[in-house]
Amino acid sequence: MTTKTYVFDSYALLKVFQKEEGYQKVVGLLRDASASGGRALMNAINYGEIIYIIKRAFGDQKKIECLAAIERLGIEIRSVPNELIFKATELKAEFSISYADCFALLTALENKAALVTGDSEFKKVEHLAKIVWV
Repeated sequence: MTTKTYVFDSYALLKVFQKEEGYQKVVGLLRDASASGGRALMNAINYGEIIYIIKRAFGDQKKIECLAAIERLGIEIRSVPNELIFKATELKAEFSISYADCFALLTALENKAALVTGDSEFKKVEHLAKIVWV
């Protein structure tokens, strides 16, 4: 069995939390990573993005539930060192995608992982990394 590592952007996990169309694929990829001995990753910027989106839309209780779910799902939250910040600024300037999306892309590239998303902004940079569309 091939070890699989995936980076999940906020778009993918918000699909799961809100049970939107395609969320089953995201859940399957999380299981796939676990079963293969791989990893499920998210960086701290995208983690923060989920926190504020859920809090703003649904309040503190739902935010706490989502944070607990991320932990239960075994998603590793990666820190964002200065080097990654500088690389993100270069991506942002070159491709004009959201700043948070730059971090998701860079986390995938640095971990030789597939990026899991449904955010159409990534079409601008899909030549740079493997993207699993949900």
